[in-house]
Amino acid sequence: MIFLWILLSTFLISLISLVGIFLFGLKHSVLNRILLLLVGLSAGSFIGGAFFHLLPDSLGKNNNFLIYIYIVIGFCLFFLIEKILHWHHCHKENCNFHGFTYMNLIGDGVHNFIDGLIIAGSFLADVKLGITVSIAILFHEIPQEIADFGVLLHGGFSKAKALFFNFISAVFAVAGALLGYFVSSSFAGYLLPFAAGGFIYIGASDLIPEVHKEKDMKKSNLSFAMFLVGIILMLLIKIMFE
Repeated sequence: MIFLWILLSTFLISLISLVGIFLFGLKHSVLNRILLLLVGLSAGSFIGGAFFHLLPDSLGKNNNFLIYIYIVIGFCLFFLIEKILHWHHCHKENCNFHGFTYMNLIGDGVHNFIDGLIIAGSFLADVKLGITVSIAILFHEIPQEIADFGVLLHGGFSKAKALFFNFISAVFAVAGALLGYFVSSSFAGYLLPFAAGGFIYIGASDLIPEVHKEKDMKKSNLSFAMFLVGIILMLLIKIMFE
């Protein structure tokens, strides 16, 4: 029965990634006007998620200096991954490659995998706790997935391609839940600071520079406002389910 609870919870949370389908009906001109706002929201969500969710949880599980080493390792590894992606796509030709789209997918996939581990561990401890944790993650994922969909569109993905890859990234939650159930969710504490380092890198190095590219001051300020909204949303979700 617990296994079914875990599987159902993670699958339902994965379906949140399809929330981008509600943007399908928007006119291209309207969608283009809000894409940079969604990039700002995503950047804020990554930064807020790292500092308000991943880091506090990891420090609670492993309160020692190694946590900070894992954060730096995560940051450096995502830096290396992006360098490899750029080299692979750009070393032989003029490059219009938007590496932040793939970095966003990788970072979100890691995050979803960890969410699955956490959900499995909470259900194994107590069903009521598992339901509470699942609801908290669900509320966290709604703004995050909308923003991630916008990031992929901003990076040149078609709507269908963005929706598909966003869903694939989300399904990693199910993989994490299965591993947590059949093996152990105890090492989630070690993955949390690693993911936090990746989130900080993606938010600060990939997404914020995209916001800086906007030359219109009004649009740039609106994107910054959405960045703050992303941070505040992550903080409110943390307070609500603390």
